[in-house]
Amino acid sequence: MPTALEKVFGGRERMGQYAGVATPADFGDVRAEYDTLRRSAGIFDLSWRGKLELTGSDRARWLNGMITNNVRDLAPGSGVYAFLLNPQGKILGDLYAYNLGESIVVETDHSQKEKMVGTFEHYIIMDDVEVANLDERYAALGVAGPEARSVLGKAGFTLPEFEPLQVVDLDWNGRPFKIVRREVESHAEFELWFSPEIGPSVWEAITGAGAKPVGSDALELLRIARGIPLYGVDIRERDLPQETEQSRALNFNKGCYVGQEIVERIRSRGNVHRKFTGFIVEGPVLASGAKIESAGKEVGEITSSAALPASGGMTIVALGYIRREILALKKDLTATGTRLVPVDLPFGNQLSA
Repeated sequence: MPTALEKVFGGRERMGQYAGVATPADFGDVRAEYDTLRRSAGIFDLSWRGKLELTGSDRARWLNGMITNNVRDLAPGSGVYAFLLNPQGKILGDLYAYNLGESIVVETDHSQKEKMVGTFEHYIIMDDVEVANLDERYAALGVAGPEARSVLGKAGFTLPEFEPLQVVDLDWNGRPFKIVRREVESHAEFELWFSPEIGPSVWEAITGAGAKPVGSDALELLRIARGIPLYGVDIRERDLPQETEQSRALNFNKGCYVGQEIVERIRSRGNVHRKFTGFIVEGPVLASGAKIESAGKEVGEITSSAALPASGGMTIVALGYIRREILALKKDLTATGTRLVPVDLPFGNQLSA
């Protein structure tokens, strides 16, 4: 599936696949692009994120009964992160849901979208809910980094002060835009949703204002540095919500939803046995699926690993799951013979370069 913006990247990009979509993997220097995201402002393709529109009078009540977070009481222009579960409480997918007033937009990776649509349609029985694909209506770009707001201002976007996961409608050169503030607390980062045919002029305006193109490889490094799990890699259908440590996806006061009984049972009985956490790797980058061992016994697994720029060179880090009692006992850990040091997420002092 090609990106709608493939013709505007300037010809320096190396294309790759990310979340089921063809998108720039890099523009020649992954490390420089990662540094751009941390220190200035980068612009990147978001065609690998798909959007579904829910309409109909039952949309909020119905979706509230489907996902783990509260959309019933979501104010217009606001969004939440949530999981979609099966009846056994296992994670079928993750998503953002935005209340746009007359509709709810569900955003997820393209690699998840087909399964998500099938699950939605399975549960729409007598409900007044319609599900529509918005991929023809919107193209999307991200602008991230400490200078993202400044760069967008120079490109002609007058941004209000708004909170993470809020959506605002703006006019840019006579064209309507939706701008979402991304879920980052330290500084403002943004997603721009707009009509696909103006993609070249949007890209040129923002790069002309100082944003540097970055690809999915640099975005993946930033994701790992921030300790954010990716569905299909760090979150799988066999995982339980509380194991992922993504408490932001759960609301315990919203009432019933598919899989809620299992989630509530875990909460009432105490913690799950495993937890998602970070590791400093005293050796090479580890393969996804590498087993974590302690005293010769398997106690966890690696899901993601990367070499990240840090003080004095590169630091090898990993994300994965480990049994909670092993962490509490501070046992020695290895994976494929390499020593691991567990650390809290996100990775902080280890990556101060």
